[in-house]
Amino acid sequence: MATTARPGSVPELEPEVVEQWQKDGGELVDLFARAREQLGGVAAFRLGPRPTVLVTDPQAVQHVLALHPGRYVKRSHRARLLIGDGVLAATGEAWQRQRKLLQAQFTGRGMRRYEQRIGEAARSAAVRWDAYARTGQVLDVGDEMRRFALDTIWRSLTGHPLDPDTERELAALPAVVAALPSLPTDAVAAQGAVAADLARIDAVASRAIAAARDGEAGPDGPGLLHVLIEAAGRLPEYTDRLIRDELVTLLVAGHETTATTLTWLHLLLDRNPQAREQALAAGAEGSPERRQAVQALVHETLRLYPSAWVLPRCATEDDVLAGYEIEAGTDVLVCPYLTHRDPDIWEDPERFDPGRFTSPGRRPGHPGSYLPFGIGPRACLGLQFALRESTVLLEHLLPAHVPHFRSTPTGASYGLTVRPDGPAPATLR
Repeated sequence: MATTARPGSVPELEPEVVEQWQKDGGELVDLFARAREQLGGVAAFRLGPRPTVLVTDPQAVQHVLALHPGRYVKRSHRARLLIGDGVLAATGEAWQRQRKLLQAQFTGRGMRRYEQRIGEAARSAAVRWDAYARTGQVLDVGDEMRRFALDTIWRSLTGHPLDPDTERELAALPAVVAALPSLPTDAVAAQGAVAADLARIDAVASRAIAAARDGEAGPDGPGLLHVLIEAAGRLPEYTDRLIRDELVTLLVAGHETTATTLTWLHLLLDRNPQAREQALAAGAEGSPERRQAVQALVHETLRLYPSAWVLPRCATEDDVLAGYEIEAGTDVLVCPYLTHRDPDIWEDPERFDPGRFTSPGRRPGHPGSYLPFGIGPRACLGLQFALRESTVLLEHLLPAHVPHFRSTPTGASYGLTVRPDGPAPATLR
């Protein structure tokens, strides 16, 4: 009679390795990389009494995120202080209701409503860059990408272009996002540390909700905020607080990740100018060939710097993952950043090579190999929106402007996103 092998324990990093990492003051990603390098695509380490399981193997990634999302759930969201009960932080039936309402806005026909607004925000950015080029003014590329992405999502939410006063007040958003990893663990103390910025964000949200409720529509008609307010008329859970939370969630998710991706892309093109030339040479302006080549630039940037570099989950029941026992209550960390840089999955993974996404057979086929927006039912709602706005902006900027950087960031900062760790001042030529 055949017997089934008993699942074993997840291989665990030696305590001495963890202690040395702590003494060195390394980034968390360094510990993750050590675990994967020494133990493989499913590995464990201890920062407390219980082991945390790191998942980078594509099949194990798919098991956790796509095949068994009910066994591996989001327990909390690090940004809950900012986004409250918005769809990113919601769980269970509340998440299902919120996701269903928003899903239609970011796919198919829903996306077509925002095409004009994306184009107008891109043209506005191109006009600014034309002026910078004429005057020789120094700009910060990261700030410019945030300005474009915030303008795009604000137009989509409210129907209005981003005005200077709102832009100044919403500078509090990236300030809170950047502060989140270093805030006190005590909720009251954390709230107090960013109270002034949260008050500014709440004031902007309150004014936008009031205007939308009064029927005020922008030049392009009502926006996504109006959809939320209409939902409140038939769904009692859509209180003013939940509408505020969804609005802030969409503002954060709709501009922070896109702005970061576009900033990295410009920095990568500075180091790899031939990639820009190849994209522009792929086809005439507006052609499908050029659009595909520009999208490949975005995809390759997202491979190196995925929107969500780590996806925390908690096991709700005992499970077997890649032949290893996972106990209920175990913290599981899926790390797209390391999956995308695994030499067993991607050829020469540290090299910026957009051709991976245009040449047949060069991209790994397993769905767990490439997941810059996650996979499974909790994959990012705004995937199509982010890709579309990034592509449209680049189609406007790449043919006309090349940033000449006066200095560039020396590394990355690993918070909610993987951000350049400093400014990126440049002039345009």
